[in-house]
Amino acid sequence: MSIINLNVKPGETRTEELNIAKLHNGTDLKIPVIISRGLEDGPCMLLSAGIHGDETNGVEIVRQIIRNGFHIPQRGTVICMPVVNVFGFISQTRDFPDGRDLNRMFPGTKNGSLASRFAYSIMEEIAPHIDYCIDFHTGGAMRFNYTQVRLDIKNQETLELAKVFGTKFIIDAENRDKSFRDALTERGKKVLLFEGGKSLNLDRIVTQIGIQGAMRVMHHLNIRDFSKELSAKTYPLEKQVFVEKSSWVRAKESGMYRNKKRLGEKVVKGDVLGTISDPFGTFEIELIAPNDGYIICTNHAPIVYEGDAVVHITTKITEDF
Repeated sequence: MSIINLNVKPGETRTEELNIAKLHNGTDLKIPVIISRGLEDGPCMLLSAGIHGDETNGVEIVRQIIRNGFHIPQRGTVICMPVVNVFGFISQTRDFPDGRDLNRMFPGTKNGSLASRFAYSIMEEIAPHIDYCIDFHTGGAMRFNYTQVRLDIKNQETLELAKVFGTKFIIDAENRDKSFRDALTERGKKVLLFEGGKSLNLDRIVTQIGIQGAMRVMHHLNIRDFSKELSAKTYPLEKQVFVEKSSWVRAKESGMYRNKKRLGEKVVKGDVLGTISDPFGTFEIELIAPNDGYIICTNHAPIVYEGDAVVHITTKITEDF
């Protein structure tokens, strides 16, 4: 197998840097790519994270997979890209150095913007080799996502892989135009997008669920037998909920916000989700659940503004699917 002009033999693990361009100070714009081949032929899986530079929990998931040697396959190939947006990761920012959102630049162009060229290189150098991808993300800003897998429900194989991954929530989410997931899907790749936690934060439970999910999928695809490792894990599968639709409950006033319900909890219409008050004690209002549903994301910001997205609640679900 030859990836990025690097020949990888069966049973071998090699690291190469995808070198794309230079920044204004002469620094090379490149990312490490870790490629591991099994002794037997099989599917190729990509584990990617950090396409948004501040989504550190995804980086931690792939890092721990590598650190524990879970990326070494018995069959097929596993490619790990722990930090796709290296410079966003260094500066702890979401965007690429040119100010663009890399996850809205795919499949990119050879002669476009810096982010577009970067996306093009990934699609030309990495994408042709893979069959499956798990792309790890977190909630943006101060929004904390309950562990979930997002996919396009129209693909039955991807849905089965989402069930195998094992998050409580499986969310039908159309591919966003020019996203990495959209570009890979257009090329016939099977993609799971994992969401868990929030930006610039490491959460132990989110990390372990992400690692276990990746192991389950690799086990299911016969890339590696993880029977022993999975039997020893401490986070059992929760009853899964398929989410067809969801909506945000937004702040009606600006002020200090306090959650009253747990993330992942099922609420009923009329429940008090939280309260918003001014800092001077002159008012305190309740944020009310508009419908029955599960809380799949909540805003951890202590201060919110009128119209801010505060609590994300499912509005249409299937619990037996």
